[in-house]
Amino acid sequence: MAASSAPARTPGKVVPPRLNPVRVPVPEQQPEERVHNFGEIVRSYSLEDAVLEAKRCIQCRRPWCVEACPINQDCREYIRLLAERDFDGAARVTLREDPLANVLCKVCYHYCEDACVVKKKGVPIAIRELKRSSLELGNADLTYVPGRPRNQRVAVVGGGPAGIMAAWELGIRGYSVTVFEQEDILGGLAMTIPKYRMTEADLRKDLERFRNLDVKFQTHTKVGVVFPPEKLLQEGYEAVFLSIGTSLHRTLGIPGEDLPGVFPALKLLKDVNKGHPVTLGRRIVVIGGGDVAMDSVRSAVRLSPGGDVTLIYRRTEAEMPADKEEVKGAREEGIHFVFQKAPVRIIGNGHVEGIVLESMELGPPDSSGRRRPVPIPGSEETIPCDTVIVAVGQRADLTGYGSQFDLKIAPGGWPEGKGPDLATGVEGVFAGGGKSVVYAMAAGTRGAEAIDAYLRKKRGEAPQPRPDPFGGTTPFQLPAGYTRANLNPNPVSG
Repeated sequence: MAASSAPARTPGKVVPPRLNPVRVPVPEQQPEERVHNFGEIVRSYSLEDAVLEAKRCIQCRRPWCVEACPINQDCREYIRLLAERDFDGAARVTLREDPLANVLCKVCYHYCEDACVVKKKGVPIAIRELKRSSLELGNADLTYVPGRPRNQRVAVVGGGPAGIMAAWELGIRGYSVTVFEQEDILGGLAMTIPKYRMTEADLRKDLERFRNLDVKFQTHTKVGVVFPPEKLLQEGYEAVFLSIGTSLHRTLGIPGEDLPGVFPALKLLKDVNKGHPVTLGRRIVVIGGGDVAMDSVRSAVRLSPGGDVTLIYRRTEAEMPADKEEVKGAREEGIHFVFQKAPVRIIGNGHVEGIVLESMELGPPDSSGRRRPVPIPGSEETIPCDTVIVAVGQRADLTGYGSQFDLKIAPGGWPEGKGPDLATGVEGVFAGGGKSVVYAMAAGTRGAEAIDAYLRKKRGEAPQPRPDPFGGTTPFQLPAGYTRANLNPNPVSG
């Protein structure tokens, strides 16, 4: 599919639009209000504000924003169309490369904005918010069109962002895809994201556009011991993509972690989103420094109105991997941060009563490249608390996945194939994942492209680019000026 390009540029000296460093304010619920509810924090731009913000974009000849996007979203183009009030065109461009646009316009960590040239002089273009504007102002009720049926079945294990993206990529290429998900709902770890950021309804809107693709979602099906992944190949699936994510929480491994009042972060966040009753105390401590820890502390503030919530992290704030926007939001909501402290034990008589911490100093760099925390002898102190939420990372449930797959475990805990095409040790099986929703989607694209190339090779065909997902005759191509991808699928662990 031909990507819409920016206006034609004449040879010679090009005079860029006058740079406006001031962003049109994004409406949002104020901290003193939002701590009492799980209602959406960030609100939509009005039509006129969206157009005004879009006009700040200087339409760089080289689209740095696109280079920074893991899924190569042509944000430069949908912003241009918004500025010209072509809202339907903007929505179509957005959905052309992003089948989870309703989700991403709420939760993406907007790597594109970090690369925005306007940031050098002021505040970057509100690219994520303008993506939302394109969907809300334009016609986003579009349906993806399957390619010519290839009469080949592909299985995807895991219904999170990576699995859904892989299913979309394969579905529009004409493959028959079945996605196996162990939970009762799709979305994977995206379904632990609190409702003040996104809801299940956002995902449902995105999946509705899949309705004409030969993609089936089978929930309550765990591929592993009872249903080994090799069985999928035996049942006629010609390729398998493993996108099983990191559904198991990591523990602290300290005394007292089994006391009532200690909560694994992932379970707590899932329960809250499903509407299950969750009762926290009044003095809450969250251990961790990643995005799940941020979701946990901000949820705790809402679950315990007027309570005291503290986050404990073993390194400095500068080394904390959580998104800076989330950290800022947490501070606004009154959450306390304690750095360079690590838990030693949790104490209590039948219930959590406190947590013992020791101070840390930074030693030589570890495998992540950051200086390793080293305990300071004799520095122990006790913080009274009645609730501890553990958010120190996740890992994949690899039960049933034997050594024959020769999987590589990424620093973030998910399995992936060791080859450049994500191939595993079992022919026809590929595996991948990512550190955030959009990076997981990028892994889904890589896996789907590898599967497409693998199956085409078996039939003596050459690899083909992604077709137009709306049924056009021209395949996808990157926007004019694009030079390279900027992918780093491995996160920094806490």
